[in-house]
Order: sequence, then structure tokens, then C-alpha cells
Amino acid sequence: MPADLIPLSDKAKKRGAIVPTSRHDDRLRDEIAFLGEMLGDTIRQIAGDHAFEQLERLRKLSWERRTGASEAERRMAELIASLDQDTLRVVIRGFSVFLDLLNLSEDRQRVRVLRNRARDSFPEPRSESIRKAVVEWKALGKSPTEVQQLIDQLRVELVFTAHPTEAKRRSVREKLRRMRELLSDYDRDQLPTERARTERQIRGEIAKLWQTDFIRPWRPSVMQEVGRGLSFKPVLWNEVPQIMHEIRKSLTLSYGEAVKVHEPCLTFGSWIGGDRDGHPGVTAEVTRETFEWLRHAAFEFHLAACDELSNSLSLSQRQVKFAATLSDAIQSAINKWPHFETLLAAIPPGELCRRWLAVIRWRLQQTQALTLDESPCDEHDDADSATSADDAKFGSYDSPAALSADLDVLLDAIHHCPSGLYVADEVQMWHDRIATFGFHLAKLDVRQDSRQYAEVMNEILRVTGICESAEHLEESERQQVLRDSLKQQVPLEMQALSSQACETLELFRLLHRVVDDFGPDALGGHVISMTRWPSDVLTVLWLWEHTGESDQMVPAEGEYCLPIIPLFETIDDLQRAPEILSGMLRIDAYRSQVRRQNDHQTVMLGYSDSTKDGGYLSACWSLQKAQQQLVKIAEAEGVQLTFFHGRGGSLGRGGGPTARSILSLPSGTFGGSLRLTEQGEVLADRYDDAAIAHRHLEQVLWSSLVSSGRAVANEREQWSDTMEQLAEASFNHYRELVQQPDFVAFFRRATPVSGIEQLPIGSRPSRRRGGNSLSDLRAIPWVFSWTQCRLLIPAWYGLGWAVGVMAQEQAAAEWLKSMYQDWPFFRATIDNAELALAKTDLGIARQYEKLADDTESLREIAELISDEFVRSRDAVYMLTGKQELLDSTPWLKESIRVRNRYIDPLNMIQVELLRRSREFDEEDTGEDAEEIRHLTRLTINGLASGMRTSG
Repeated sequence: MPADLIPLSDKAKKRGAIVPTSRHDDRLRDEIAFLGEMLGDTIRQIAGDHAFEQLERLRKLSWERRTGASEAERRMAELIASLDQDTLRVVIRGFSVFLDLLNLSEDRQRVRVLRNRARDSFPEPRSESIRKAVVEWKALGKSPTEVQQLIDQLRVELVFTAHPTEAKRRSVREKLRRMRELLSDYDRDQLPTERARTERQIRGEIAKLWQTDFIRPWRPSVMQEVGRGLSFKPVLWNEVPQIMHEIRKSLTLSYGEAVKVHEPCLTFGSWIGGDRDGHPGVTAEVTRETFEWLRHAAFEFHLAACDELSNSLSLSQRQVKFAATLSDAIQSAINKWPHFETLLAAIPPGELCRRWLAVIRWRLQQTQALTLDESPCDEHDDADSATSADDAKFGSYDSPAALSADLDVLLDAIHHCPSGLYVADEVQMWHDRIATFGFHLAKLDVRQDSRQYAEVMNEILRVTGICESAEHLEESERQQVLRDSLKQQVPLEMQALSSQACETLELFRLLHRVVDDFGPDALGGHVISMTRWPSDVLTVLWLWEHTGESDQMVPAEGEYCLPIIPLFETIDDLQRAPEILSGMLRIDAYRSQVRRQNDHQTVMLGYSDSTKDGGYLSACWSLQKAQQQLVKIAEAEGVQLTFFHGRGGSLGRGGGPTARSILSLPSGTFGGSLRLTEQGEVLADRYDDAAIAHRHLEQVLWSSLVSSGRAVANEREQWSDTMEQLAEASFNHYRELVQQPDFVAFFRRATPVSGIEQLPIGSRPSRRRGGNSLSDLRAIPWVFSWTQCRLLIPAWYGLGWAVGVMAQEQAAAEWLKSMYQDWPFFRATIDNAELALAKTDLGIARQYEKLADDTESLREIAELISDEFVRSRDAVYMLTGKQELLDSTPWLKESIRVRNRYIDPLNMIQVELLRRSREFDEEDTGEDAEEIRHLTRLTINGLASGMRTSG
């Protein structure tokens, strides 16, 4: 008997609740019912029968509403309006926790499916795997030389950010993670007593989860966000060596020993602790602490790896003859550092692996002891200072490469042992970790708004007498002033400058110290958001050159060059990006900088502000076109570009499947090197579970290998012409909506944006510069708010209008269909919009619209949105040939359909709470007002879980 209602307890079944059946997997159904029963029992035990009965009533009404029962929606609304705040809290928490458990079960089901597919396809490579990409290369006839070049160029860097889109507390995630582990234990062939104990433990975790605050009491600090970012590193530490092993094995199976992996193909970066764009809490001191945290954590990982190897490699010289290089290396260390003879006395002389690892461990500890605050040279001023400084630093590694060289000695010795091929795998794993994570785990980027740097630069030019009216200079004049003063000695007296300018100079001086003390690998790029002029880049170069200790204004050969990354975000900036890049590369001082970086330049593209600025279709095309034009500019200048894609987790901010986005990159713009942001809730969704993390990394590299190995295709000029027309029509239609006189009022009244702005889910303010206009609002709360009220307009508005206008003639409609079939970019654009449309629900959205229907102008805005949804949905039907949204992905369609029954009540409760909140002034701090705000934030949290996305 088919059903969509999952009972919360066994007693619910006895009262007539329907047990679900699934066409896809009975195991998933059974697990959800198992967890639902435990949750129901927990709610009754803690909150009481009455609250549980109200939850059951609302759940059944929600099911009836979705199956078309008349009056069900009205009865839902009346029931919710009748509930007091205590009961509402129980109901909100009940649906929210159930959705968390549903997500947990779906994730476990995904892992089971992945394992079954791999088993079923063996010995053939499974789809979207690294092995699959290499097999395709071989089938295409690629030679070992061609493949070696592709592997050498493959550089994928995933950059973690602390964007405030993760609504779930770390405490909650930890309990869900523990439940995942217990359920894995429950799957195994346990004895009856063991199963009973595991079940009791699961019930305990559910009880603890129910009694845990879902909302943080205050915003996290920046350093707490750094800690959260580090919490995902153990999974990456374990999975990256597996990924590297798969790359090597795949290449060996297809090309023998002809192709080698010389450098890590996958690395990681971070913005957490370095992103000061609109964030006054990210100071130079916070960034300094972040560098040290990352470094300390890296050494803790390395020391643990060293200890693990030492425990494992008990190989004895009595049983195996090691190459002389290993004993020679140990003796050389004793000769260099005589105290080692005492240190090694506790290790049997024949256990050479352990003795050498003891040397490595000591050197790691020496390196770990070095900090930015306490440079060993600072304490020595006499004639013997050089010797003393050497003593303080002696034995430390000056780079990860030096550690790798020591490990190579061990690896080589083991390779020459009998069966050494198998034993060497353990050592190779650490080797890959050193290459990937270095001494820092992730390279730390710094980001700042170009306008902030411009204000600081204007002040410096004025205070130093270089230019009294810098803020009034034309762009060409500004460039000239900066170029001329770049070569001069400029005294930067901190006491004469504002706190903002002093803080900026301290940041750049810190970055110099990091490079000097920790090495250049600790530092990522310097991102300039809202880059609008070549002088924005020249300003950062000026600040970098004038804050170093060297008196030499022209950098010496081989000296570190700060990677400066312009970020183009708005539609206008994307359109002007080629002109800006060309202007940057025409500045001799900056071109020299790029030349010293092997003629390599990174450019970042913003997917969030461009969508908010110009709508979905216009943003997608502007980003695509900008990449093509920027590559042409760079090629003409002899420069290689790496694009840094600032994608968010949600579809309205460039989200969607990462592999799909890589495959849809413009032909000829991707040579194997790219950076991608991993933001907010995406981090936990992708890296909490080791199997899911592995699959995500595998798919990222698979798509990168496939894309980089493709021949450059000549995309039809007519496609571009068509997209230009579609983008323009979409842009105009979108701007017509957001420029309605009352649109901002509608947005603020018909969405929970105020609650989202107050939600303490990130340390960063919700607005860049304190304004109240749409342009001042960050893209995250913009997308987050529309997602909450089930109107995902950032990911489809304008699409239907543009396609509808063009497809009025049958020939044009057929042409658009062919574009969808033959052009990966257009297909990915439409497929992502289709998913957003499937997650949109006009019935629920109308409940929110009733909050803003008291004037004709507000009602017209709601009508514009609903009309465009119908047009966009019909456009997708026409382009894809489908009868319903997501027909080609039935598992996802089913997942959305089933979970809607549990999301809908949270939406309707949120609407009721927004209505009640209007009884209070925004400044009201009374108990009732605060409780309603708290309950609203709880619904935001629960809906984010149910939608599996926020902003």
C-alpha cells in the first residue's frame, strides 16, 4: 500500500498512521520508520502526550493537504493559530529533528547505493570515477606524453569559507554523526545483547538531541569558525591518500609506468580567519592566530602519522636487509646532532625504520615549536647571535619538501625489501598528505573590499604628501601616482594614520612575516572583492611592496610575489572584466609581478552577487562569456589563467552538482587548474561522512580530468547569439521585478529575512556597509530568505519570460531544444533551474504572500512572481521534453515529494509566527516578543534541514 506519511512512533501506527512503502529501497523505509518510532517515544516521554498529539494531528493534516483533501489547508492554519508557544516549540522541534533523521537515513542510503554500483560494475570502472576518466583517455588514443601533460597541469583547490549558511549547530551535527556510527554498528551481524545495547545508545542520542538547543545563543567568533573548518580535516586527511592511490592505480592500469604523478592534484585553501570583506571582526591579530592554528593542527596530524608508522614498521635488520642508505641517513643525523645517540638508545639497533622515524619526529617537533611571535633570532644581539639562533632552530624543517625528502629515504629502503610494495603503501599515504596539506593544512586566503583599500590608499597618499586629493583622481591619474610612488621610499608613520589604515598596514606586515617564518605555502591568494579598476590591483601591490622589510623597491629574482586575485561579482563588473584584466597587465610593475609567477594569473568569479544583480539566466551567461573573453586577453599577453569559482551551496548562488558545473565550463577556458569555494552547509553535507566525502572528491577530479582532456570545441556562434538575446530579455524582466517601487517592502514582509539577519549562524554581519537597500544586502540572506518561503526565484526568475518570447515561433523552439541537447553549458543551466523549480511551491508561497497583500502594488508583485514560475516551468517542459519536473531523476523527485509533508507544517508555522511578530515593535525586548523571534529562528533552522539548503 503506497504512502507518504512516516509515523513518529509505533503507537502512531496503531492510531491509523500509514507506514510508507518505497519503490526504491525497503531498507531506507525501514530505517526511517525505526528512527521515527524512537523519536515519537522520546517526544512523548519528554514533552508529554498532549504536545505529541498536536504534532500528530498537524502531520496527518499535512498529508491530507498534499493528497488533495478539501479544507485540509484551512484546518492546518486554524490548528497552528490555536497552539500556544510551548506547544509550537515542541511541534517545530519534532518536525525539525525528524527531517534531520530523514537526511541521515538518505545519506546512508546513498552510500549503500554507491557501494552496490561499484560492486555491480566490477571489474569495469564505475561511472564518474577517476578510473573511468583515464579509461576514456585511453579509448580516445591519448599517448603517455599527452596524459603526462594533463596530469602535470591538474591542480584543483577547494577553498573552505565561513559564509553564514550553516544553520545547524556543531553540537547537533556531532550527535547526528554519532547516530550514523551507531546505525553502522546496528547494520553489522551483532549478537542480540549487542543490538539491544546499540538500540539503547541510539535512543540516548535522540534524547540528547531533543534536549540540545538548536540555535546558538550568540554568534560564533571567527576563531570558533576556524575550529569548525578544522573539524572536517580528519576526513580529508584520511580520504586524500585514497584518492591519490586511485589516480596512480588508474594511470598504471592504462599506461604502465609511463605516466607519473609528481605533484598533488588536489589541495585545499581557506578563507576562514582571512575574509575581512565587510567583517570588522577579522583583524590582523585574528589572521595571525589563524595561521598558527592551521600550522599547529597540521603538525599534530603529522606527528600522529609518524607515531602510527613507527608503531607499524617494526621491521628488523635481523629479518630483512635494508639498503645502506637508511643506516647511512641515521648515522648522518647522529653525526650532525650527537644527542640523537641517546635519543635512539631506547630503540633496538636493528629496527632501522623506527630509528629513522624517531629522527623525523624530533625534527617535526623542532619545526612545530617555531611561531610567528617568537622568532629565534629576536633574542640574540651579540657576536654569537648567529650561532645561538642556529641552535634555537637547529633540526627544524625549512619546508614540507624537506620532510618529504626524509620520508623518501624510508620509502626507498622499504621498496627494496621483500614484499616492500605492500608495506610501502603506508608510507606513501603520509607522503601524499605532506604534499597535499604541507605544514598548514590549507592555504589561507585574505579577502577585502576594493573600496576599503581605496579609502586607506587615499589616506596614505594624503598623509605622506604624495597626493593631496587622491579621491578625486581619474583612473589613469591614479595609476600614474601609484606607479610613481611604488618606486619611492615612503615613510609610513602609524601614529599619523587612522585605525583603519594602521590595521591594513599591520595585515600586510603580518603576511610578510608569515612568508618569512612559515614559508610561502602557508599563504594563498589576496582576493579583492568588487574589483572595478586596474588601480584596485595596483593598490594591493603598492601596500605589499611598502610593508616589507627590504629597502629594495624592485623585488629580487626569486623573491616571493603575493598572488593578487581580482574578484568580479556584479553583472557590470563581469562585463568590464576583460577591460580590467587588460589594464592590469598593461601596468609594467604588475606585469613584472605576473611574470615572476611564471606568467600565471588567478581571476575569481562571483556567482552570488551577479545573480542577485541581474537574475539567473543573465548571470549564468555573463559568467560564461567573461571566462571566454578573459582567456583571450590572457593568451594575447602570454599569461595562463586559473579561474576561481566563488560558487555557493544553493542554486541561486551558483550551486548544484560540482561535477556538472565543471563539465559545463566554456570550451578552451579550463586547462586543468581551478579553484572552487566550499561554503556553509555544503561543508558538513560533503565532508561529515567519509564515504560521501570520497565520492565528492572523486567526482570533482573525474569531471576535471574529463574536461581537461577534451579537445577544444568550436561552440556555435549562433548559440552565443541566442544566449545573448535570452540573457538580455531575462535581465530586463528580472530588473522590472526588483525595481518595482514596493519590491523591497514586499521582500521584507513576505520572507523571513529579518529573522535570518538575526540568526547567529556566522560571525560576519549580514550587510557589507550598513545600508538598507537591496544592493547592500549580501547575497546569502537574499537567497536564504527566498528558499525559506519556497520561492527560489534567484535560480529561475526571468528564464520563462526569455524562453517564451523566443519560442513563439516553432523553428526557434526547435533551435532552443537542440541547444539543450548539444551544449553542456545550456543543459547545465536549464537542469539547475529545473531543480530549483521542483523545490519551489506556489501553494506554500501564497501563505507568505498573504503577509504582504494589503495594497494593490504588493499584490501585483506576488502575481508577477507566480506568473513567471508558470512560464519558467513550462519553458523547462518544452526544452527537456518532460511531462513533470525531475522526471529523469526519480529518486530526487521522490525525496522532495516525501519530505514536503514534513516541511509544509514548518512553513505554515513560520507564517503564523511572522504574523504574530507584527504585534511587537522591532525594538521590543519583552518575553513574548523574544520567544516569538526564537521560535521563528527555530523554523528557519528546521526548514534549512528539510530543504537541505539555506543560502
